[in-house]
Amino acid sequence: MGNLNVTKLDTKKDRANYIHHLLNDIKTLDFMIENNMIEEGTFRIGAEQEFCLVNDQFLPESKSLELLDDINDDHFTTEIGNYNLELNLDVFELENDCFSKLHKQLDDYLDKAKKAAAKKGIKIILTGILPSLSVNNVTEDNMTDVERYSVINDAIKQSRRKSFDIHIKGIDELNLLHDSVMLEGCNTSFQMHLQLNPKTFVDDYNWAQAIAGPVLSTCANSPLLFGKELWSETRIALFTQSIDTRANSYLLNEKQSRVSFGNDWERGSVTDIFKNNISRFRSFLTTDFTRSSMDLLENNETPKLKALQLHNGTIYPWNRACYGVTNGKPNLRIENRYIPSGPTTLDEIANMMFWVGLMMGKPKNYKNIHEQWDFKDVKNNFFNAARYGMATQFYWNGKYMSSHKLIIDELIPIAFKGLYYMGISPKDAEYYLKVIKDRVRGYNGSEWLTRNYRNLLKTHKRYESMQLLTANMYEKQEMGYPVSVWSMVHHTGKSSFKAKYVVKHVMSTDILSVNKKDSIDLVLNMMKWKNIHHMPVISGDKELEGLISWTDVEGYLEAPIEKHNSVSKLMKTEIITIDQYAPLEDAKALMDKHKIGSLAVMKNDKLIGLITRNDFN
Repeated sequence: MGNLNVTKLDTKKDRANYIHHLLNDIKTLDFMIENNMIEEGTFRIGAEQEFCLVNDQFLPESKSLELLDDINDDHFTTEIGNYNLELNLDVFELENDCFSKLHKQLDDYLDKAKKAAAKKGIKIILTGILPSLSVNNVTEDNMTDVERYSVINDAIKQSRRKSFDIHIKGIDELNLLHDSVMLEGCNTSFQMHLQLNPKTFVDDYNWAQAIAGPVLSTCANSPLLFGKELWSETRIALFTQSIDTRANSYLLNEKQSRVSFGNDWERGSVTDIFKNNISRFRSFLTTDFTRSSMDLLENNETPKLKALQLHNGTIYPWNRACYGVTNGKPNLRIENRYIPSGPTTLDEIANMMFWVGLMMGKPKNYKNIHEQWDFKDVKNNFFNAARYGMATQFYWNGKYMSSHKLIIDELIPIAFKGLYYMGISPKDAEYYLKVIKDRVRGYNGSEWLTRNYRNLLKTHKRYESMQLLTANMYEKQEMGYPVSVWSMVHHTGKSSFKAKYVVKHVMSTDILSVNKKDSIDLVLNMMKWKNIHHMPVISGDKELEGLISWTDVEGYLEAPIEKHNSVSKLMKTEIITIDQYAPLEDAKALMDKHKIGSLAVMKNDKLIGLITRNDFN
């Protein structure tokens, strides 16, 4: 879809024309499959590498279009967030040393991008979710200035008719009301493609679903979002909610999300997968159509099935069936969308080899797996892997197994068998699958990020910890060693990076507040219990109405009768405020000027934090 000029499907005429071409594409695909016109016996791999751009403070850098111009290479393209780019790698036949060739190409193109980026003071980072990302980075202002993104955003918002209510509960909890699809821009993935035979495609697709949970568990790399520790692979929860076209309802709504693992096994032929998606999800985009796909076929031309591909590009199953044309020949492939970017290119190619090896090495006893296993067990495995990573207990072939035992004892041997069967270099197979073994026995990207973030929070506030974690991850990533051998970061967060301090670095966000009707007696005790000297006064509508300090109330300690007075008698209503991204020196200067001990930190007229003189120590 990224190569198509799309517009919103608005008029009745456009809709009729689009549906005509979509149904014609399905008819054409059915015809090609029935007449053995889809390429068979050739297996290929390909990949899409998404990556993040950061500045010298390891914060998102919104210069994707500028950098794209400087790179000047058609392998690179935009993403919805203007601090992300995507690299599309070439297609390789699945044979011999194809994985090490793909790895070299990936490194070479990333080096090209890094050289162009360095001239602009930009660094490139591979990670599922950038640890230093803030809510401030996911507004519509940060959407890449390319028409198709605004068209998609407008279409999905129109379909929902309300804001996106994001709720993810992990160790921490994220509750967020958001007004655009820009939260999709938080997710950065390494999408893997595998061309398969049309006759066995559906059975292979079901096997891809069966192995998705265990594969994801070892590849997880996205435990943090906006400084909160959530799922081991938070992308799975976030992406599902960030472009959901369903509006909440008081009715029991059985509609499926556009981002989904699916509700059942696939059956029939590959066209039944596409037919199911067309039946479930309405189109909201169109493009220019000139000739019908059947006309092209009758003229001995290979149709691209543009309408079908356009519809397919607006649904996001974690394993997506795709139609394509390579060297003039039509083919079918599975696009694996659940693997995160990073932590290194070596880790990514190891992930890919593990998945491809499993796909090609499917044991005979797992043929027609849809007749043997309950789909809900497989779906449960996937979401448990997203939540718990390597700590997952999988329900596999009728019994529970730890991720470590399942991967080491059963799945890696299957992967080896599949790779050897396809003629993959034994040297490559040993090299890359050892990365998976070491990760299972050590730790994956998600565990490394989580452990180090917790360490940093012992001595740093959240915002600086997010930056320090990103800086350390970048430095280790540049060395190229797999994440399983990365050393832990000491809580001092030693790094070549030095933060330019702003209010957000030191302000307190875990704030106790009071209501103006509360008694002074209550406020006194709260301040003593929690050893705090400043408390905001918040209305029932969460508006900041005043501020009360210890100096305002300490005179009431010896006046028990007066302590029953309400907060409104003492609170200050002329409040000096400051923005969270203001330099720290500005905050100190304001306090000195007004002879006060604290400032309210505001965003969109809402209190988000407090900064006091003690925070400068």
